Amino acid sequence: MSHIFDALQRSEGERVGIDSPAPSDPTELLRRAESRMASKWENAVPLKQTAVIEDAEGNASFGRQAASPDAAAAETHRHDEHSAAERPLDICGQFQALEVALAPQNRLVCLTDDESLAAEAFRLLGVRLQHLRRDRPLKKLLITSTVPQEGKSMVAANLACALAQRTQQRVLLLEGDLRRPSLCEKFGLGRNPGLSECLQGVRPLTKCIYHLESPGLWILPAGIAESNALELLQSVRLSALMDHVAAWFEWIIIDSPPILPVADTSVWARLADGILLVTRQGTTDKRQLQRGLEALEPKKLIGALLNCSQNSSHSDYYYRATNVARPSDESTI
Repeated sequence: MSHIFDALQRSEGERVGIDSPAPSDPTELLRRAESRMASKWENAVPLKQTAVIEDAEGNASFGRQAASPDAAAAETHRHDEHSAAERPLDICGQFQALEVALAPQNRLVCLTDDESLAAEAFRLLGVRLQHLRRDRPLKKLLITSTVPQEGKSMVAANLACALAQRTQQRVLLLEGDLRRPSLCEKFGLGRNPGLSECLQGVRPLTKCIYHLESPGLWILPAGIAESNALELLQSVRLSALMDHVAAWFEWIIIDSPPILPVADTSVWARLADGILLVTRQGTTDKRQLQRGLEALEPKKLIGALLNCSQNSSHSDYYYRATNVARPSDESTI
């Protein structure tokens, strides 16, 4: 304690000069030191402090270090989203719930015909995907096809249901086809705000994801179809959106447009960890299939699925070296 007092005396003597002796009373010396430190803190401007100046009309303008209201709101939103990303169970419990109302010819076999061969094929596909993710990152799975009417949306919906029912993991079904969305119709959900509204910045992501209780999964619908679909998908907001949902969910099944007619799928392919290509017997042309394969990054293509197969052999369920899954139901999956 005496060493501290001696140091304070020397410091005080140097500050006031040799003509003004430092106080000999320890209490007075400590009081002066405390007063100086308090004065320094009061005069210091914090790095994050915002200087607000009112103009002649009473409008607030911000100094150099000040952020605009939009930037401040964006920073708050990023903080909230970051905090939410650290609590996936909490955030998933806050999404609005929607009731599923399946149509008679819905073809969601994993919900309506759980004992069918087609439903079993989807469960086997889910098992195979679980095995694949042991050797490679595989959370964001893109489901696509070469041309329309090959059944990719139905494959995506059934696979998401199978994963949600069998793995006890959080599964998000993402409707990435902004031009011709069909997933909400298949689940009987009606039209709800979703991806389009989020990418336009008119609705937060947490208000665009919905919980489907009976299948036990979550869905991010396409929202209101926009004519500028490709422009929306090329927004920087999409990458940030995918980072958030990747933190909240353990599987993200993306139903994208077909490869050949539009360029939208190339955007989703860059963001996905793996791609599953859906083909349909009697519909997919060999030349179209070849063009589709050439348009995809080989390292991300994890396999192909033959839809509406005419072969009912159990050995044709699954897969050659290229991870081909073959549902053996004669009806369109």
